[in-house]
Amino acid sequence: MSRRTPGLYTETFGTGPDLVMIHGWAMHGGVWRDFAGRLAERVRVTLIDLPGHGRSGDLADFSLDTVADALVAAAPARAYWLGWSLGAVLAVASAERHPGRVRGLVLMAGSPRFIAAPDWPGVAPSALERVAQELEANYGATLKRFIGLQTFGLDNARQLVKQIGAALDECEPPAIEALRGGLNLLREADLRAALAHAAGPALAVLGAHDRLVPKEAGAALRALVPGMEVCLLPAAAHLPFATHPDAAAAAILDFIARHERPSR
Repeated sequence: MSRRTPGLYTETFGTGPDLVMIHGWAMHGGVWRDFAGRLAERVRVTLIDLPGHGRSGDLADFSLDTVADALVAAAPARAYWLGWSLGAVLAVASAERHPGRVRGLVLMAGSPRFIAAPDWPGVAPSALERVAQELEANYGATLKRFIGLQTFGLDNARQLVKQIGAALDECEPPAIEALRGGLNLLREADLRAALAHAAGPALAVLGAHDRLVPKEAGAALRALVPGMEVCLLPAAAHLPFATHPDAAAAAILDFIARHERPSR
């Protein structure tokens, strides 16, 4: 089992336009390495473990600005940013603070505001708090149950649970301070204005069965950002990169390819 080292851990592979990938809460970059390998056939992928997650060392301050600055410092000079779940919030924050470093945004099962509001679809605060308590009490069992719910009904559900679980087991569980810091970001961050004013193209890849970032977020994102592209995967939930990798990869690679073409 790999241990954390000072600084943020990164992996880079593939060739082509740069794509930074930021994982979700309580996970690490290894969870989507197989998916990244698909993308790396046409882009140069950089996976970054969040502070206190996976192989990355802790940050004394797990605030939105501090984490975003640390991610940008570890990223290529200019890249597309793909954020999944909590990673989507951090990708938007990075684009707001360092607009010259982010060529475009891909939000996968992610949103600039995670918590539901009267004018925004999201998850109920009580549901988020319940998951947080379960993670602190039993990290391994809670993640296994979460992955099982996201893959339920798929023909290869058992294989996916085993595969993702093995990837997560490469590293020790996240530092408790990092878990709590990530929870605070999910609970408090509202980056709708930042996303609305972000430069560059944007794509959302959503799952129709996602209960954390519901499919209604697609229409809300389009209303917020008129140029936002939305790819809704009809049978996916909160793990589209694992459950529907072909469709998710195709949407992302097509998005990048179209925006890499020189304008006529």
